[in-house]
Amino acid sequence: MITVMLADDHTLLREGLRRLLEQAGDILVQGEAANGVEAMQLLRQHQGDLLVLDMSMPGRDGVELIRQIKNAHPTLPILVLTMHGEQQYAVQAIKAGAAGYLTKDSAAEELVQAVRKVAAGGRYLSPLLAESIAFERHGQTGDLPHSLLSDRELSVFRYLASGLDNSDIARRLFLSVKTVSTYKSRILVKMSRRNQTDLVRYAIRHRLIDDHDPPDD
Repeated sequence: MITVMLADDHTLLREGLRRLLEQAGDILVQGEAANGVEAMQLLRQHQGDLLVLDMSMPGRDGVELIRQIKNAHPTLPILVLTMHGEQQYAVQAIKAGAAGYLTKDSAAEELVQAVRKVAAGGRYLSPLLAESIAFERHGQTGDLPHSLLSDRELSVFRYLASGLDNSDIARRLFLSVKTVSTYKSRILVKMSRRNQTDLVRYAIRHRLIDDHDPPDD
């Protein structure tokens, strides 16, 4: 039996994921969390065979949370389940230590397969996303400005593109307002943009934000 921990801030979605997984017959959801803090507390009590993790929960940024979990539980496989289908987010998550990356719109068809593969020590990436990343690595899509950002800059960029101000971003990422302002300046320079409005337009044009951004508190 594969034991799974679920971390997602949407209660109804967690219930649906639990039913989907447990209907497979060989998977048991052993615990659930609604945010990063609860996820860390849950893993201290019951680690399970793997963690299914949403990247857009309240509190700590998704990539930072993956790193934190891997530091505390280095052998625990993490399967990211998210709304973000862009390869940039997938690459950042995998670099941070995730063993798999799956979009929520593919969950019904692929989640059970992904859980089994990751729990067995393998890696999983949605076929369409894997193809997109492969093309980018071969230089067929060209380098986009946001690909120049570091992990932290990408996190700040996402919140800026969602319309949050520096104070809100500082609170969500546990940074000072001054630090966020510094990151914002770097992002504008690296991406050759004039202001936050330009970042919003860029993110919409390249589908880097969706209706669920920014995450709710």
